[in-house]
Amino acid sequence: MFQQSTEHLRTYYSASCRELLCERQPLRGAQNTEVLVIGAGFSGLHTALRLALAGKRVILLEASRVAWAASGRNGGQAILGWSCDMPPLEKALGLERARRLWDSMRWAADEIRALPERHGFDCDYRPGHLWTSVMPRRVALLHEWQKEAGHKWGHDQLRFVPRQELPEWVASERYQAGLFDPLGGHLNPLKLALGLAEAIERAGGSIHEQSRALRYEQNDAGYRVETGSGSVQAEVLVLACNAYIDRLDRDLARRILPVGNYQVATAPLGVQQAEALLPRNVCVTDNQFVLDYFRRTPDNRLLFGGGCSYLGGLPKDMAAATRPFLERVFPQLSGVELEFAWGGHLDISLQRTPDIGCDADRYWLQGYSGHGVLPTLAGARAVADAILGNDDDLKLYQSLRNPVFPGGERLAAPLEALGKAWYRLRDFI
Repeated sequence: MFQQSTEHLRTYYSASCRELLCERQPLRGAQNTEVLVIGAGFSGLHTALRLALAGKRVILLEASRVAWAASGRNGGQAILGWSCDMPPLEKALGLERARRLWDSMRWAADEIRALPERHGFDCDYRPGHLWTSVMPRRVALLHEWQKEAGHKWGHDQLRFVPRQELPEWVASERYQAGLFDPLGGHLNPLKLALGLAEAIERAGGSIHEQSRALRYEQNDAGYRVETGSGSVQAEVLVLACNAYIDRLDRDLARRILPVGNYQVATAPLGVQQAEALLPRNVCVTDNQFVLDYFRRTPDNRLLFGGGCSYLGGLPKDMAAATRPFLERVFPQLSGVELEFAWGGHLDISLQRTPDIGCDADRYWLQGYSGHGVLPTLAGARAVADAILGNDDDLKLYQSLRNPVFPGGERLAAPLEALGKAWYRLRDFI
């Protein structure tokens, strides 16, 4: 589908992780293992680590490099919840079962802070998320979620921030109000992924980069997967390819749509200027349909994103495409140098619900729909626990219906883009 590279793109993250980037050897020859995981993004890394720590023999295959795709390029916002929000989950599962799923998200928020210390790496984690409203009529959404989160889901730590207090949080006149979540946060996603990869190897797992899985087949011993230079026979197969599932499994591919997304990082701003933009160093999102998201980095840059394309392409000049949105939020940064601009593809499901499940000893994780830092961790726990014998959480995910996109391979993207055009228009009127 999309051209695979053997190296990480030039992003702020890859520049900040140069000393951590190491090449892992491709798969050679025929190997055997208990669990084979395909895809070294967050879903695959979290699943492989939990299984390796449990004593399973694990091999992880990656077509390019560890966290080469969305897991190593995203906005780094570790926000509680799913892209679909809670109503579709409650409708599908009922209140009590949906609450169990929410509890797994609360666990993931705690676990993402504990993982670096437990395994001896740093991912620049900083606490705090501010969800804002651009339009006065959408301030009600902030109040509604604060009430629902406390009454239904036991999340009573949200704090409403009225307009007059917003300058203490973000130096922008764009926003009407905000809702602060102390359990959310932000981090360097590539540092997180590379730390997880090293932890997997210390636990006895094997990671092979530049080893694209070309095909797989089920047999009496489990599953056999072929790459360009080798093969693996595994008892259990985990497909964690997300937007890059492509031709490896067409049935799974029909249930997701790759969407282009892009962002920028400014040149270092200096301590005073950076702190003035975001005095409390929280990450910020808004409740527009096509949202802006931004945060400070440890070296005092502003990392800003939000542009997307449902047709899968990316602007030729991503810095130029993003600048108007950045300067709309922060006019005081007019003309600021944008040192890094990059993009990539994320996987959305039709209803924005996660697509996580199993069939025999084949498991899959996909459909995070642009909201995956914490959900991938919760989903990976469900899959790993199921492989180890406890499928209680996995059954919750399997109760969610994720239909195929209408229109087939050629028309799915244009139809989705057309359908979302109306929601984009509502952001402007």
